[in-house]
Amino acid sequence: MSSENSSADDVRDDERQVWDVVVVGAGPAGASAAYAAAVAGRRVLLLEKAELPRYKTCGGGIIGPSRDALPPGFELPLKDRVHAVSFSLGGRFTRTRRSRQMLFGLVNRPEFDQQLVEHAQKAGAELRTGVTVSRVEQHGSAVPDRRTVAVVLQGGGTVLARAVVGADGSASRIGAHVGVKLDQVDLGLEVEIPVPDTVAEDWRGRVLIDWGPLPGSYGWVFPKDDTLTVGVISARGEGAATKRYLEDFIGRLGLAGFEPSVSSGHLTRCRADDSPLSRGRVLVCGDAAGLLEPWTREGISFALRSGRLAGEWAVRIAEAHDAVDARRQALNYAFAIKAGLGVEMAVGKRMLSVFARRPGVFHAALTGFRPAWRAFRDITRGSTSLGELVRSHPMAQRALTALDRQPAAPAAPGAEDPVSP
Repeated sequence: MSSENSSADDVRDDERQVWDVVVVGAGPAGASAAYAAAVAGRRVLLLEKAELPRYKTCGGGIIGPSRDALPPGFELPLKDRVHAVSFSLGGRFTRTRRSRQMLFGLVNRPEFDQQLVEHAQKAGAELRTGVTVSRVEQHGSAVPDRRTVAVVLQGGGTVLARAVVGADGSASRIGAHVGVKLDQVDLGLEVEIPVPDTVAEDWRGRVLIDWGPLPGSYGWVFPKDDTLTVGVISARGEGAATKRYLEDFIGRLGLAGFEPSVSSGHLTRCRADDSPLSRGRVLVCGDAAGLLEPWTREGISFALRSGRLAGEWAVRIAEAHDAVDARRQALNYAFAIKAGLGVEMAVGKRMLSVFARRPGVFHAALTGFRPAWRAFRDITRGSTSLGELVRSHPMAQRALTALDRQPAAPAAPGAEDPVSP
């Protein structure tokens, strides 16, 4: 089905019909949820406030778990295949690690997101763009019965559904309705820098990760054809210092003379352990639920995986005949999220805590300790996860526990001996 903007006729039609599942937000989480619900044969409406394709601040790294969560037959629009990673510590002690097999792929988000939406449409979901949702209501005059949720649109009009999936980003209005609580908020700054062929060739197949000067910060360079995606991320509240880090990072790379085609910023938000994932017949997933890996802030795989689960459980909620059954299905969704993604997030939080205090140890391990590099390689390729690694390797569990108990290293990045434990 083709994309449509909301119109007066659409509004009148919506007031006469009830969709099985309405998904708010057409990013990777929303598109995955819409695809999962549509494949199950349900009537699905996907709402997106922007016109597609649209730019999204994101490195665009597609690691193994992201690839494995894609719809059948999905062909990744890869701009590069990464076989090497250069690590540096505040611009120093650079070392490159290589892999015979591809570690992960790089995409431009407008193309990637658009393709995901098209797969949802082919499965039967209807897409409407240029539609902003102001709120959802599960009680009151707009709701005809207890099995229905009213999705109220900005400017007037209401869409009715048996179940709603909120996938409307990190500033989610659906998340606010559910009561999502945040434990960690970070600021990411990014530029897209077109470069000459000679510069692009030097980066082909290789990315750079720089452990930054602020606690828990790092920077990256991701090559995509003739453009380098360069960004940094750190805890919110250090905006000026984060901006300086990006400027210094670009300068150190010798890229300050090239004019960026895009300069953007974005807040990433990570849920608290006790944050709800549902309310009544409304579920949240992806950034709207605060689902991402806390250490690297990787969110695409979390969006794809949580979106698929949300779509599957939204179908069950849509079929529920009373509030008790709907709540049971919502609790099952929460259990599925916590048993999988929640375990990875718990380990990621511990990793971030250690990394923020002792970045030099992480750098020394990844560049000089082969098992640490193999773990990084296996995680990015998708043959294991942070949770599985710690659970199945007692040595990794002991090392993380030992580092977690140690005080911060006295030397800051860039000091005389930043890589010593």
